[in-house]
Amino acid sequence: MRLTHYTDYAMRVLLYLGGKAGEQLSPIAEIARSYGISQNHLMKVVNDLVNAGYLESVRGRYGGVRLARLPRDINIGEVVRHTEDGFNLVDCASCVIAPACGLTGALNEALAAFMKVLDGYCLEDLLTKRRDLQWIFAAADDDIDKQDADQAQI
Repeated sequence: MRLTHYTDYAMRVLLYLGGKAGEQLSPIAEIARSYGISQNHLMKVVNDLVNAGYLESVRGRYGGVRLARLPRDINIGEVVRHTEDGFNLVDCASCVIAPACGLTGALNEALAAFMKVLDGYCLEDLLTKRRDLQWIFAAADDDIDKQDADQAQI
């Protein structure tokens, strides 16, 4: 099974914010820079996560986003179901052998097992190395600040 970039970005945002301690707001631009991904793409994902109740957003000069729930209350399987459009691994509806094929059942069983595993995890489970995440993001921010300073001198 392959998840979309949309789901990947949603998980990245949740991990980033979960790695931050407390109620601190993080601007979307900061998150995008930390991962080296498009801020425009991330804005769409963040807006969706806010509307779904996973994140809170604060507008304005000192605004940003933060988790709207405790990490232990964010189920990974639920997030994946929310962010993925569909889980059809193959297009059995248009296949001529579909009525006699056993592949559909096997794929449905595999998908159910995949989702059962994800349902067993919450965001808190994925944050066991929170200090390492914080260190990695701090190092990335330092690198970005150095690059910005170098660009300003040019």
